[in-house]
Amino acid sequence: MTIEQRLRTYILDSFLFTDDESVLDNDDSFLEKGIIDSTGIMEMVSFLEQEFGIQVDDEDMVPENLDSVSRIIAFVSRKRALV
Repeated sequence: MTIEQRLRTYILDSFLFTDDESVLDNDDSFLEKGIIDSTGIMEMVSFLEQEFGIQVDDEDMVPENLDSVSRIIAFVSRKRALV
């Protein structure tokens, strides 16, 4: 599975409680759409660290990195390139 597939499956299962792919566009803002709150962000960070073997530092926890599927894919890709 690609980063996108694994991430979308996690979000659909854990936050939207559906397997309907059409309810989530890759550029949907999690915060604006009410998909993930601050507690959910912490769960997301834990998932990213475990699933992709990256370290999410405090300064990484900003909307530019974690507020949509597209942004997370880019963030994980950058982090993995540094390893």
